[in-house]
Amino acid sequence: MIEREAPVSRALVIHPASRDTMGRAEARLEEATGLAEALDLVVGDAFILPMRKIDAGRYFGRGKLDELRDMLVELEANVAVIDAALSPVQQRNLEKALNVKVVDRTGLILEIFGQRARTKEGVLQVELARLAYERSRLVRTWTHLERQRGGGGFLAGPGETQIETDRRLLSEKMSKLRRQLEDVRRTRSLHRSKRQDVPFPTVALVGYTNAGKSTLFNKLTGAGVFAQDMPFATLDPTVRAVDLPGGTRILLSDTVGFITDLPTELIAAFRATLEEVREADLLVHVIDSSDPDREGRIEDVEGVLDAIEAGPVHEQAMLEAWNKADQLDEDGREDLGITVQMANLKAGRPIKLALSAVTGEGVEILVEAIERALSQENERLEITIPPQDARALAWLHAHGDVLASKMDTRTGASTLQVRLHPVEAGRFRSQFPDLAIPQGIGEIEDEDDF
Repeated sequence: MIEREAPVSRALVIHPASRDTMGRAEARLEEATGLAEALDLVVGDAFILPMRKIDAGRYFGRGKLDELRDMLVELEANVAVIDAALSPVQQRNLEKALNVKVVDRTGLILEIFGQRARTKEGVLQVELARLAYERSRLVRTWTHLERQRGGGGFLAGPGETQIETDRRLLSEKMSKLRRQLEDVRRTRSLHRSKRQDVPFPTVALVGYTNAGKSTLFNKLTGAGVFAQDMPFATLDPTVRAVDLPGGTRILLSDTVGFITDLPTELIAAFRATLEEVREADLLVHVIDSSDPDREGRIEDVEGVLDAIEAGPVHEQAMLEAWNKADQLDEDGREDLGITVQMANLKAGRPIKLALSAVTGEGVEILVEAIERALSQENERLEITIPPQDARALAWLHAHGDVLASKMDTRTGASTLQVRLHPVEAGRFRSQFPDLAIPQGIGEIEDEDDF
């Protein structure tokens, strides 16, 4: 049997730009083209279309529609990618006017997410977002919207329309998905609470899609997570334990990439995943330093972080890892003002670290900065433990960073200088109330003098 080749989808990519958004138009057009190519669309042409006014019914005016129709015919394109959020009415009317399939920015991103999701959680999240998006667009799918006959006999009144039936079925399916995702959320919360009981500090890599988060994650952990130069190469969060040079063990998580105008359906559906970001002790914002629109990308990421109540604005510590520094010359680095100032590690004052996840340049400095940042809030305690409290001694070695220790040969008591996370210091005080430990001591200058 001869297999027929799938028809090639040829696309025209259009980025509508107003006067206010014209400054980022080139970067947005390049991104939209990359998203289209990530779906294996053959991009025949891509251009910026200046817009003074948006038509409520068809988005574009009649004159622009005529121009677009001629371009589609000339390119033999059967898909028009509009890099904007279209209403259901606009999308339906554009398809009628242009006689091709019309895909807006939200649909494009959802389609990519649908192809890239691998885990059960990821598939559930993408499916819920897709159904939420399509529910308002059902009318595009059906041509048989006549009412179904209700009851029996010729006097029976009309039943619900086909579209009402489909919306009801979709609503039921979405409710089922939400229940399943709620189970996922509870499972994640359980896993998170177990990690907190260990406890290991958690560090989350965040950033714009294709900034190099997964490549950096692999460099730090050796995990072998799929990483490729494409938008949303990885969707499902991965967590790995990493031992820092100072002896601190952390849990590092690679999260889904952000993007300009991230669909609200996706933010809602990926709530369980994004909670990993919000609950992290430290964020590492991975930035593509070679991106000409990097400042705009930074604003987009900060906007999503703010939407999920994360980041420096919400008193969450963050470092800036300016990745792909190997693609910059010396002048480019000076223009960025890349600095390593360990005094700026407190929340709200992120330091800038130039690095390359591919060559390894600057990764050691990032690791040092992570360790320093995590130790900012740690309490340094001096605790004397009598010999009969061996359980307390074991607890400190298991949960804290013992900096120095000595034993009184006469009484058998051990005196430790230990560094504890504030949460762990509180747990120690509650579990061992008889050991009235102080609220904290200064940095140990010389362990030999202890």
